[in-house]
Amino acid sequence: MKKYSLLLLSFLLNACSQSILDVNPTDRFTDQTFWQTEEHAVAGLNAIYNSLFGGSLHGGQIMGELEAATPNAYAYQSATGNIARGIHDASNTPIINTRWNQAYAGIGRANTLLERIPAIQMSETNKKRYIGEAKFLRALYYFDLWSVYGGVPVIVSAPDAEQGTLPRNSADEVLAQILKDLDEAAADLPKTYSGNDRGRATSGAALALKARTLLYASRWAEAAAAAKSVMDAKTYTLFPDFRGLFMQENEGNTEVIFDVQYKNPEYVHGNDINYDQFNGFAPVLDLVNDFYMIDGKPITSSPLYNPAKPYENRDPRLNATIMTVGSMFKGRPVIATTYPQTGFGLKKGTTYKDNEAPPAGKVDNISDLNNIVLRYGEVLLNYAEAQNEATGPDASVYEALNLLRARAGMPAFPAGLSKDQMRQEIRHERRIETAGEGLYYFDIRRWRIAEVVMNSEAKNWLGNRVDTRTFDPARDYLWPIPTTATQLNQNLTQNPGYNQ
Repeated sequence: MKKYSLLLLSFLLNACSQSILDVNPTDRFTDQTFWQTEEHAVAGLNAIYNSLFGGSLHGGQIMGELEAATPNAYAYQSATGNIARGIHDASNTPIINTRWNQAYAGIGRANTLLERIPAIQMSETNKKRYIGEAKFLRALYYFDLWSVYGGVPVIVSAPDAEQGTLPRNSADEVLAQILKDLDEAAADLPKTYSGNDRGRATSGAALALKARTLLYASRWAEAAAAAKSVMDAKTYTLFPDFRGLFMQENEGNTEVIFDVQYKNPEYVHGNDINYDQFNGFAPVLDLVNDFYMIDGKPITSSPLYNPAKPYENRDPRLNATIMTVGSMFKGRPVIATTYPQTGFGLKKGTTYKDNEAPPAGKVDNISDLNNIVLRYGEVLLNYAEAQNEATGPDASVYEALNLLRARAGMPAFPAGLSKDQMRQEIRHERRIETAGEGLYYFDIRRWRIAEVVMNSEAKNWLGNRVDTRTFDPARDYLWPIPTTATQLNQNLTQNPGYNQ
């Protein structure tokens, strides 16, 4: 499923704009003529997938946007720049509004399909699968809301006017709905697809998202069990080449559990230019310095570290993730002026190679590289963290982590670590393994360390300040409910510390 059906918008957008006198027009679909056949159901399902493209959800440059709100990257003209600097509110930061709107658009489409599909004649096998896909996507969109706003209105029926007056449900009630949808989806979805259906939600995707959700909720034993179910299914394995994992020729590889499917010219994004030339999400020195040396030790204690050659003998994931001064990228050496904001650039999310110039005719602001939402490497990290918190660093924790270390070309973790020591190593491993993927934003918030790591300066490769970040722990662990939402619905209460 490299692209989502182009029929979907004409099917859905015209359904609510009919004249009373024009009951059954012949040039468009209406509520009376749509939702009649399996073809309609598939188009409606594709419309739910289409919401993934939202630039505040899982489309375009969202991974870089979220990185720019962490100690990993500098927020240069980024939608999350205000969040990084602690100056965001309910109306001055567009991503706060658009994430809410885009998620509810997807939820509304899912609810409509789930309400209409039971009456459509088709095979029960397909019907069950389509319902499972819709529930997975609805859970994902509610996760996107819950993870930043906390409690939001839980709506599980097709859109109607009364929904615009609903109050917020509690965060626990939203979480319960997410887990309910994921359990039901996991039971009905297939493990794999073939042909044009590749890329659709699978049972593994539902379980992987369940593991992430439970981890974020600090429900350790349950999170470990959900991640273990993905591991035990043996559907996914680590792709052997960390750099290649994110390259276009390896899309849909053995590690990818769920991704957003792009296809030129219908569905494209500009990440090649946004992550490289525009450098809106430039990695900073704090992240670069956190990559260990090849001996598994920090730069502060490894005898291999040479300040005159700071990028040599480092964890290979550094060069696979970040353009550093003197390294090769796009077939030429990187110089500091190439990335003037910090001296560093972000490789993940681009189609460019290290030792090859871009092909002739390449348009920098057009890319159809898929955005990975869930991958097996994260499942291993989720399992290791949850299991360590639940029972301590048993052999299975070491095994999961050492798979990632071995793939990266790094030494195994030392035996005999305490639970606290392992916790710190896991947190470090998560930061390095997923750098550039937007996950660290959620990590520092759920670990309750954001006020420590975000009240700091962002520095360039020379150690000079490029930005100052601020984080208010009394306010900033949640986003504000958007002004556009509270103005339309006075029953929506605001999160603490924000103006209505």
